[in-house]
Amino acid sequence: MAKVGYARVSSTGQSLDVQMEKLKHCDKLFQEKKSGKTDNRPKLKACLEYVREGDTLMVTKLDRLARSTRDLLNMVNTLQEKGVELLVLDQNIDTGTSTGKLMLTLLGAIAEFENDLRKERQADGIALARERGIKLGRKARLSTEKISEMRRKRADGVKIKDLMKEYGLSKASVYRLLPLN
Repeated sequence: MAKVGYARVSSTGQSLDVQMEKLKHCDKLFQEKKSGKTDNRPKLKACLEYVREGDTLMVTKLDRLARSTRDLLNMVNTLQEKGVELLVLDQNIDTGTSTGKLMLTLLGAIAEFENDLRKERQADGIALARERGIKLGRKARLSTEKISEMRRKRADGVKIKDLMKEYGLSKASVYRLLPLN
């Protein structure tokens, strides 16, 4: 009857520290830095294969575990078939109780609904910004003058690796900014 923890953040720039602190009492911990949008979460797969009958899988929040209500319920069903309970710490959900099962389903559906609303608001904001002529995306690293200067230097025979170093750009960026000949 082991306590097994799973922690996930979406990108390499984010920290697992808060989740790891909350899961420090687990007997075994699985952690990864992967987007929840992908099916390729090897540590989650390993975690689900590791848990055995009588174990408790612990996560800090539902959204660390599943992408959608369907995904969540499928995962919980798989855990139940293995005799494993799910404990969600921040939302105080324990699938070992009837109330916990109800709360899991409700909060999973609400979280998915909230995510869909956020995506809609984001799309509306992007569309409005475009209508107003606002340019989206990262700002250019080089001014048009610097790009022209770089092109002249390349035409004069300066090597790509030297341009990369001088302008602080990757090889792909340098080639993208050079004219097609």
